[in-house]
Amino acid sequence: DAKHLVPNKMRDFFCTINLDQEEVFRTQVVEKSLSPYFGEEFYFEIPRTFQWLSFYIYDKSVLQKDLRIGKVSIKKEDLCNYTGKENWFMLQPVDSNSEVQGKVHLELKLNELITDNGSVCQQLVVHIKECHGLPLINGQNCDPYATVSLVGPSRNDQKKTKVKKKTSNPQFNETFYFEVTRSSSYTKKSQFQVEEEDIEKLEVRVDLWNNGNLVQDVFLGEIKVPVKVLRNDSFQAWYLLQPRENGNKSSKTDDLGSLRLNICYTEDCVLPSEYYTSLRNLLLKSSDVQPISASAAYILSEVCRDKYDAVLPLVRLLLHHHKLVPFVAAVAELDLKDTQEANTIFRGNTLATRCVDEMMKIVGKHYLKVTLKPVIDEICESPKPCEIDPIRLREGDNVEINMDNLRYYVDKVFREIVQSSISCPTLMCDVFYSLRHLAAKRFPNDPHVQYSAVSSFVFLRFFAVAVVSPHTFHLRPHHPDAQTSRTLTLISKAIQTLGSWGSLTKSKLSSFKETFMCEFFKTFQEEKFTESVKKFLDDVSSTETKEPSGLSEPVHLKEGEMYKRAQGRTRIGKKNFKKRWFCLTSREFTYHKQQDKEPIFTIPIKNILAVEKLDESSFNKKNMFQVLHGEKPLYIQANNCVEASEWIEALCRVTRCNQKRLSFYHPSAFLNGNWLCCKATMENTVGCARCTVDVPADTQIEIDGDRETERIYSLFTINRSKLQKLEEACGSIAVYQGPRKEPDDYSNFTIEDSVATFHTLKQIIDTVEKLNESHEKYQKKRSSSAKYGSE
Repeated sequence: DAKHLVPNKMRDFFCTINLDQEEVFRTQVVEKSLSPYFGEEFYFEIPRTFQWLSFYIYDKSVLQKDLRIGKVSIKKEDLCNYTGKENWFMLQPVDSNSEVQGKVHLELKLNELITDNGSVCQQLVVHIKECHGLPLINGQNCDPYATVSLVGPSRNDQKKTKVKKKTSNPQFNETFYFEVTRSSSYTKKSQFQVEEEDIEKLEVRVDLWNNGNLVQDVFLGEIKVPVKVLRNDSFQAWYLLQPRENGNKSSKTDDLGSLRLNICYTEDCVLPSEYYTSLRNLLLKSSDVQPISASAAYILSEVCRDKYDAVLPLVRLLLHHHKLVPFVAAVAELDLKDTQEANTIFRGNTLATRCVDEMMKIVGKHYLKVTLKPVIDEICESPKPCEIDPIRLREGDNVEINMDNLRYYVDKVFREIVQSSISCPTLMCDVFYSLRHLAAKRFPNDPHVQYSAVSSFVFLRFFAVAVVSPHTFHLRPHHPDAQTSRTLTLISKAIQTLGSWGSLTKSKLSSFKETFMCEFFKTFQEEKFTESVKKFLDDVSSTETKEPSGLSEPVHLKEGEMYKRAQGRTRIGKKNFKKRWFCLTSREFTYHKQQDKEPIFTIPIKNILAVEKLDESSFNKKNMFQVLHGEKPLYIQANNCVEASEWIEALCRVTRCNQKRLSFYHPSAFLNGNWLCCKATMENTVGCARCTVDVPADTQIEIDGDRETERIYSLFTINRSKLQKLEEACGSIAVYQGPRKEPDDYSNFTIEDSVATFHTLKQIIDTVEKLNESHEKYQKKRSSSAKYGSE
């Protein structure tokens, strides 16, 4: 959210997330506010190098261009300082001199030349080779050129490259020569004469510009290299473009407002798979360790400050290797030992409950979509007034009509849920089956506890949460407006209550703090809902084989708006790009004129031969990829690099088992009678580049086991001191078995068996140290082979 934005009057605001200058996400517009609450969450992989993560606040305009109010820019190297916590950031002014991205490839050399009279002078050679990743200007590729200057206290020699048209990756390949020192016999004394020692004050400056033709040229970035670092050596490197130092310094920064962000940024260097064998095996055998608190997976959750940091990679890794169900059963059994009353079962934020929560989010995505998305769409797109709190009622509201509306929505959501057991993923059913039987074993005299063990997850932590936050579960693209959010909150409360009726003996009406909710629930017939809930809980916690629902209904994987190149020819004989709505399911890839319209073009998944990136040079457009199938390639342009990466990955994943996948493809398009990449003139010529083969191994669950293991290694490394404390604690307990009189450093740790825990800790520490050595070797190799001129 943001507060105290300018101008100081109610306006319509939205916020964008940018990698350097490329917009990758945009919030919905918050109307008529000075302190807009966006409440939106974006999770994305970063598919390219970047310097800045930026957030721009815009004032939405209907007739004119949207106005940028201010920005928050965080350097990549500083992201770790803000990760995992909320921070308020002051908005900074948007200055064209600071809006830069991309890099430039330079070769610099200082030559000594002998003149005709035998004296020595020095010459600077600047070879500007190419640039990469320059920003779009007004949504189009720029027309870049560079100025190359030799700057000193009393000189400023400037030269200029040719303008390159419509490209973000211009190839300049131009060389410029500058005289650095005059020969000692040079007689004419002038301000341009530079003695040898003055090299200390000289620098090469390269400025990138977009040629504006009839309008002013736009600054794209600059780099500066001191001449003294060259001496007589040739130096070649990539330089990241930097903002101009004399940017807008006078702008006030304390009156633009501020923006609150919660950023979670992780960066891992994933080594080849064989390096992780020891740590991976140690984690995967956790469910077999007795007691479970002595296992590597449990110890990971103990040493992490926030259990969620450990749970996410741990669940994904165990899920990937089919080891999650026994681990959840083991940690749930440990939970139940400390649970004294049946009505508080699985209500805390323990390792067991967190693991089940995360598992449901990962494997239950499609289940939520087929169950709730149609009714959530109806509520959000055609909202009916549902407020039943007398204090919140507006003038003219009819509480009886509102109650009828709410009852209609609650009935519809409840009916969809209790009839959805056939769609519940098998893995969720297996986990619920384990939890149900563990609960019945712990409280054998309570016939209802087996139901509350399951309902506390599937109703309270899954369906009710998805109803109140549909955007978080990808059921809606944006956070709903205030009125719709209130309706969803009331529905969520009702679903929680109805879900608990089938699992508890006493009525829950007395537990409502709000009397208006008590009145609302008096209209429900408890017995009817109780039986429906019990039948549903029985079904989703059963290991009996269900009829496969996946065969009759395709799995919806991804959809969104992109641009595609026309397959045929237009009237003037030139192919163009058109905006279309794309949809990917497990069965077919389609595009439509508009969302919810019939498809114009359909490619069955089994017919897709390859999905690869397309060189920008083909159509002078960024973020392009190609879908190769039986006919001509389908060329598609995504809106940004994140979106392009996600579509390519999703398409590769769903086609990975196709028998006719290609081994080679053409990285560029076939235009004007030849392939731009290899110049072959036959359109059916075999591709000239090898296809990408490293695609994830699971269609519906995107998990890279090595990456998750690397994340766990990073967590163990960060918490090395806690591992050592725990090791010391195990040693102390093993030596001294007497009563503890005072709290100690390890009182927060769960140590059931000090010898077994100590043994596992030693294995963890040894494994982490070996991985440390491997990472250090890799970093040394990388630093010796990589050459970057600037940080």
